Amino acid sequence: MKAPKPKTTEVLARPGATPSEIERAIRNVPDFPQPGIQFKDITPVLADARLFAGAIDLLIDKWRPGSVDAVVGIDARGFIFAAAAATKLRAGFVPVRKKGKLPFKTIEQDYALEYATATVAMHVDALKPGARVMLIDDLLATGGTASAAAALVKKLGANILEIAFLIELKFLNGRKKLNGYPVRSIVAY
Repeated sequence: MKAPKPKTTEVLARPGATPSEIERAIRNVPDFPQPGIQFKDITPVLADARLFAGAIDLLIDKWRPGSVDAVVGIDARGFIFAAAAATKLRAGFVPVRKKGKLPFKTIEQDYALEYATATVAMHVDALKPGARVMLIDDLLATGGTASAAAALVKKLGANILEIAFLIELKFLNGRKKLNGYPVRSIVAY
């Protein structure tokens, strides 16, 4: 017995998501992972095909296939959005991972956390000098991780076209650490 053929035209005909629809789908989880933190849970956005596709479209709306050579995604939730964006832009996907997670020779960048430091890494051959790069992550908070990822891109001689986030927590002033780069977010709190 053959499976019924999917009706793809129904899905394709649905309009893309708006920033306000995406914002309404983001679940606020109080006191996670610790008291006082209001965690922004993106899993409802990811679970809804229209919202997820719409989020990707909004993240890359000013770029066309061929205008970006690589989309860099930050460990771990940034991978989800960056990989999907890379596919739509017909660009490569480059992961920025936590130190010790990449199997080949890496370059590293330290960044400050509230009471400590952390390190992110990228393969030494991940980007060619002069590559046109879009950097994507799910959330801009204090800007430390994104700033460190941008530093890695620059160390390899690539050019950052834009840094885009699904969510920005404006009250944490993360954009200040990304001064000099075009920064865009879809939903801001």
